[in-house]
Amino acid sequence: MALRNSTTREEVVVKLKKGDVIPVPIGSVSWWFNDGDSDLVIVFLGETSKALIPGEISYFFLTGLQGVIGGFSNELTSKIYGLDKDGVEKLTKSQSGVVIIKLDKSQSLPKPQMEITKKLVYNIDVAHPENVVENAGIVKTLTEQDFPFIGDVGLSVIRVKLEPGAIKAPSYPINPTVQLIYIARGSGKIEIVDFSGKCALETQVEAGHLLVVPQFFVVAQIAGEEGIESYSIVTTTKPLFEELGGRASIWSALSPSVQQASLHVDSEFQSLFISKIKETTNLIPPTTN
Repeated sequence: MALRNSTTREEVVVKLKKGDVIPVPIGSVSWWFNDGDSDLVIVFLGETSKALIPGEISYFFLTGLQGVIGGFSNELTSKIYGLDKDGVEKLTKSQSGVVIIKLDKSQSLPKPQMEITKKLVYNIDVAHPENVVENAGIVKTLTEQDFPFIGDVGLSVIRVKLEPGAIKAPSYPINPTVQLIYIARGSGKIEIVDFSGKCALETQVEAGHLLVVPQFFVVAQIAGEEGIESYSIVTTTKPLFEELGGRASIWSALSPSVQQASLHVDSEFQSLFISKIKETTNLIPPTTN
């Protein structure tokens, strides 16, 4: 793919592969080309609360049937580019494609700049995860600390990969942020609870599904028979989450008496509850019968 924005002021061509993350700054012009022999799936995720239509990514095309260049009068286009009538017609009408076009085999595009690719692209699939639990899964959080370029768009990325039957314990963001969860592979179940304690969503998910999680809602994932892998975009450069399960959860920070009073249980159950929590992390392997 290639992009040009107000910072670079030039075309930058980078090489992409499975698992790559590339921030596209607001206002950038980009083109995407599949030079391989298999299908290429690109998932665009971003902050859209200030978009032209909130909830949708705002964009336009320069060329083609929906290209903005063809929306101006022939007279104006002629004066801007110094073209005669035939030239204007060729400029604005030659490309009849919409969104996706197929190049002739004789056509070629600029080659990727590999040194620049190393700076602008980050492969989250091969990155070392901060949380690994045998038979349960991994979690990798990508922030501007690992990848400074992502800070330019004000977002972070979280990859969660769960083994079949494993669970990602409920968690919620400490800082105000919206999550976009894209299911990349596998299938499973996602449960979301709102801040009033009511179930906001309990649904089966599979590859290609996209979920929006509002601020301060609590989310848990349960992997299906083939496991599940998701990528979450969070609208902050410093994502902080509180866990409700595992030894690092909020429960471990509360005193026994507060736990007993809050849950309205006796000390025996409170001790059992905490002992169970301390046996696990926020990634829980499937139980065996």
